[in-house]
Amino acid sequence: MTGGYSDDLSRFKQTYFDECGELLAVAEAGLLRLSPQNIDLDEINAVFRAVHSIKGGGGTFGFSDLVAFTHEFEAVMDRLRSQQIGVTIEIVDVLIRANDVMAQLLTCARDNRATPPGLTDAAAADLKRFLAAVAKKAEKDEPVAEDAPPPQRAVRRESLRSFVIYFRPKQDLLLSGNEPAFLLRALRRLGETEIVCDAGLVPSLYDMEGESLYLYWQVSLTGATDEAAIRDVFEFVVDDCQVDIVETTGPADGGEDEAFGLFSENMPYVPPGQLTVYDGGAIPGAGGEQPAAPSAARPAGEAGGSGGSGLGGHTIRVDLDKVDRLVNLVGEMVITQAMISEQLRDVPPGTLQQLVEGLEELSRHTRELQESVMAIRAQQVRSVFSRIPRLVREVAAQTGKEVQLATSGETTEVDKTVVENLVDPLTHMIRNSIDHGLESPDERERIGKPRSGTVHLSARHRSGRIVIEVEDDGRGINRPRVLEKAVERGLVAAGVSMSDEEIDNLIFLPGFSTVDTVSAISGRGVGMDVVRRNIASLGGRIGVHSTPGEGTRFVLSLPLTLAVLDGMVISVGEQRFVLPLTNIIESLRPKSADLQSVANQYDVIMARGEYVRLVYVDRLFRIDKAIGDPTRGLVVLVETEEGGRLGLVVDEVLGQQQVVIKSLESNFQRLDGVSAATILGDGRVALILDVAGLQTMSRQTINRGARRPPPPAAALAC
Repeated sequence: MTGGYSDDLSRFKQTYFDECGELLAVAEAGLLRLSPQNIDLDEINAVFRAVHSIKGGGGTFGFSDLVAFTHEFEAVMDRLRSQQIGVTIEIVDVLIRANDVMAQLLTCARDNRATPPGLTDAAAADLKRFLAAVAKKAEKDEPVAEDAPPPQRAVRRESLRSFVIYFRPKQDLLLSGNEPAFLLRALRRLGETEIVCDAGLVPSLYDMEGESLYLYWQVSLTGATDEAAIRDVFEFVVDDCQVDIVETTGPADGGEDEAFGLFSENMPYVPPGQLTVYDGGAIPGAGGEQPAAPSAARPAGEAGGSGGSGLGGHTIRVDLDKVDRLVNLVGEMVITQAMISEQLRDVPPGTLQQLVEGLEELSRHTRELQESVMAIRAQQVRSVFSRIPRLVREVAAQTGKEVQLATSGETTEVDKTVVENLVDPLTHMIRNSIDHGLESPDERERIGKPRSGTVHLSARHRSGRIVIEVEDDGRGINRPRVLEKAVERGLVAAGVSMSDEEIDNLIFLPGFSTVDTVSAISGRGVGMDVVRRNIASLGGRIGVHSTPGEGTRFVLSLPLTLAVLDGMVISVGEQRFVLPLTNIIESLRPKSADLQSVANQYDVIMARGEYVRLVYVDRLFRIDKAIGDPTRGLVVLVETEEGGRLGLVVDEVLGQQQVVIKSLESNFQRLDGVSAATILGDGRVALILDVAGLQTMSRQTINRGARRPPPPAAALAC
């Protein structure tokens, strides 16, 4: 019996730890928003519920260290929400550290590791110090009750309602980490209460189990409340107890001195030992017969538990590995469907018509399936953005700066893999903006800026990619200082002439730092270099824009998904490439008169009243047998991330196709101008072009008559 029970519990442990991760995030977010100037009781209650839920699950699984610590944490939160403890910067800091300790205890429990000695000592001592202060104050304030209900004087008498609550917990309620005292205390805060304890089922000392509960309660409550508020008190114990609520408010049928449901004759009193449970059925382990139901009938359709507490029908938890396997299978389906379409491309019109129609139907269903699967993997960047306030708080405290964080676009969705890899880059960028970008409060005040600096974090979709920006209103990049440090560290040759953009990008070089003294925040020269590498590994890029005295803006551009994209297949010589469909504006064949040369360096064409620079793909990638003449081939106009336009000179546009993205870095090596690769319907490998990368390459290479670099297409084909 015991072994089977243990096996049943172990099946739910992973779900518990997953939920704890979410609860820890809720608690941290609520604590970070809490301050003496911003006291939100809803936030405090949300943190309390999160800690209470973690404690309850920990008790179920026998995590004694976790339960003991969260008990102190929960007690402090309970005093906060009852306003027995005031909100101060000190207590918020203590609670944030306690949340960190709780996370460490959960990690130890998840990994089946013993709790390190002394892990909870400091945080628990701080929590107990606040509880002791409350107890000491309560002793001085006697005889005022600790949990006195809110005054009712300002409440209109006709708005007061009376209830009788029958609270019958299961015997094993204490094992789940829940305490009846907390629940009764919460009821007292709803109004005037009279609590009667039923000890009629307490067994003899010989038969008593030390961890079992044998007491039941009847609570008479009068206050400006409703049944929903009462059921909220029992929200987290709804499965561990039986709660019945009867409203006893009498009708107002006379003058001002009428009962209004407030006198005892309107409230059915049940003597101790005769508490009635009328929800039907015995509570497991309660022992004894169930008394008959009372005469007071409950409204039709009311259940004994919380009516709105069930959310199980809306969401389920699925292992991410299963979703990844599903994504891979859908990718293989896309490739197979493309191969079949390729085989039927040369079939004469009118033949195999049913097969062709069936294949078109299959193509539509495959696309819908792919979009549905990718929607499962999509996740809002809110999960990453929610970690930033804590980081800003800590870095601001370490640097002695006043910082305000502004965020926008938290609901922007992107593939889960991309989201998971955003944490480290954003951490480095936020640290850099606060430590290097923002001035000290005194300096900002001296130059006419607000003492508090602002860091703005935003996300949005643009051209089929997600763009994340980190912007500050600080001093901007000190370009002479950056260039001086780069020369000093041997990263740039002395006397070299560099543009502002090139100087700004020096901060991404390995080993670069403008700080002379290494600190916990900066000085090692590994921050922004790591950012660029991490972003590049996801097929993204990072740019920096700075105005001295006004601030700096970092721009991250990443693909929305790392699995599938819609593209246009183009040919250049014997090579095939794929252009992301979201970048394409149109394709055209210009006349010779439309071509212009700029300083004999590169060509432009006039397209819709605007000059557009041409990029010869065959020259960039050294592809033989290409047409190379825009008047005989085609020019595909594409949109860059900055909103500009570029003209790619290709031989032919072969058609639109949905392709499966294959990483080049994991299968070959990183190539300039190429974001990834794919397998076409005929089995050939095609490179997926990176428009921004092509733009950068074209700036570095003189298209007309330039020496051609080694061809990635030919290298990959080998």
